[in-house]
Amino acid sequence: MKRIVLTGAAGRLGSYLREPLTKLANELVSSDIADDIGTLYTGETYVKANLASIDDMTALLKGADMVVHFGAYVDEAPFDVILGPNIIGAYNVWEAAYQNGVRRVVYASSIHAVGMHSRTDTIGVDVAHKPDTFYGLAKCFAEDLASMYWDKRQVEAVCLRILSCAQVTSARALGSWLSYDDLIHLVERAVTTPTTGFSVVYGVSNNDRAPVDNSKAGFLGFRPKDNAEQFAEDILAQEPGQDLNDPTHLYQGGPFAAVPLGESGLANMDIVDDKKKPD
Repeated sequence: MKRIVLTGAAGRLGSYLREPLTKLANELVSSDIADDIGTLYTGETYVKANLASIDDMTALLKGADMVVHFGAYVDEAPFDVILGPNIIGAYNVWEAAYQNGVRRVVYASSIHAVGMHSRTDTIGVDVAHKPDTFYGLAKCFAEDLASMYWDKRQVEAVCLRILSCAQVTSARALGSWLSYDDLIHLVERAVTTPTTGFSVVYGVSNNDRAPVDNSKAGFLGFRPKDNAEQFAEDILAQEPGQDLNDPTHLYQGGPFAAVPLGESGLANMDIVDDKKKPD
């Protein structure tokens, strides 16, 4: 592969993908709205670009074979905040991919696209959309956009419905955790699988308590190795019981399912900022 474009390269998850993606192509073009992202890896260049600008996206994706689209506003917020980067931005990425002949978009979708399904239901990749927030609604839009661009314009897409890719700090994360190593493996499989068409896969590690079923996405060869059960004893000692009248514990979306529309979900989560920096 000659060129891969990574959006959201300045973000926490993007920071873990940059180096592995340099191994999959001759050139990695990393992008975000930050002025720079510091030290670059061998084979990596950086371009500042705004997802909400179709001109920026068209220029960014020129000559690309694939785009790994992790750029977004990464929390619940009022609709007009979500609209630019997450909804218009998704359209711009897919349209720019089509205009530039990009083969595939690997998209960071989210459990929040189906966040109002019960946690006691083991949901599959073909479950109906049931967003928990405007943020989740934008993920639904992008997944449907991806499906349409495959059907009408033959742009492949792999939508990665990530559950929670962060250090395990809650009982919910015992089921929803995606380790950074498994994230990298998932993205590598989404990039290297010969044919994907339009596909959805859950981004979750091999957790004993995982609340989702990935069996219909088995053709991607995603075989996660990590298991959050290693953290269970300590976590459950701190959080022994859960009130199932609280949407945080009842629904797949966790805290995002509980907050009023437009209000931060991350404010109710203990997310450790352990962004990776080049050696």
